[in-house]
Amino acid sequence: MKLPSIQGPRFAAFAAASALVVTALASGCESSPPEPTAAPERKTDGMIQSNKDAPGQPEKTSRPRIQMPKPTKKKVSAKPVAEVKPSEDDPVKGKWTLADATKGLPAGKTLVATIETDLGSLECTLFEDKAPITVANFVGLARGVRPWKTPEGKWEKKPAYDGTIFHRIIKGFMIQGGDAKKNGTGEAGYVIPDEVWEDANHDRPGLLCMANRGPNTNSAQFFITDEAAFHLDGGYTIFGECAPVDVVHKIASVPVTREKPENAPVIKKVTISRK
Repeated sequence: MKLPSIQGPRFAAFAAASALVVTALASGCESSPPEPTAAPERKTDGMIQSNKDAPGQPEKTSRPRIQMPKPTKKKVSAKPVAEVKPSEDDPVKGKWTLADATKGLPAGKTLVATIETDLGSLECTLFEDKAPITVANFVGLARGVRPWKTPEGKWEKKPAYDGTIFHRIIKGFMIQGGDAKKNGTGEAGYVIPDEVWEDANHDRPGLLCMANRGPNTNSAQFFITDEAAFHLDGGYTIFGECAPVDVVHKIASVPVTREKPENAPVIKKVTISRK
């Protein structure tokens, strides 16, 4: 899995001194799971915690704490949208538009996804003008009108997110969900390209983004930022913004063991509407 790079004039020295390696490891995974990676040094309840998703308690260390320079906001320029090869068995052969995804919805100016969880509801404004491919994919999966491959290996048209969980949580960074397998390894049976638009900064909490396992490998999983995450700029598609952020913070604050929630917050239902 290709991890997002973290640039900075002191990074190499600090990385060597701290001996902390940011990893993304899921036990028993067949392939690298789609997931964004936190900045190298995270503080959690007075401990330095690794980013490994593995059994056991957070790693404790008596090593001197070394402050890493915080990533700062930089100019993000729009990138050309790449072409991705459709999955051979995809019923729609990769051809899926916003018109397909929103067919039958009542008229309205703003496309909204309401994510109902057992810890509160989020209303997410979707950026259909900035990331139309991604929004079309998310809406199609949420409404159950875009065919996707279920964990059983069947292509079906049914809501892909209802009943799933936030399977990976890093307080102060992001909450990740949208996997029908509920373990971080699931995808929809196909991928879509990145859509990096002008000034697409991960500069605040509440941003709705696609998880990936490298360039142009977006599928079904998504994450919502809990705070600014500038080190992700340019490598992940931002396709909406969710509110209230207090609900994001609440979900991000659940007890976890190595990024895995002890009692995973449930995504009860995702409803798409126009307002």
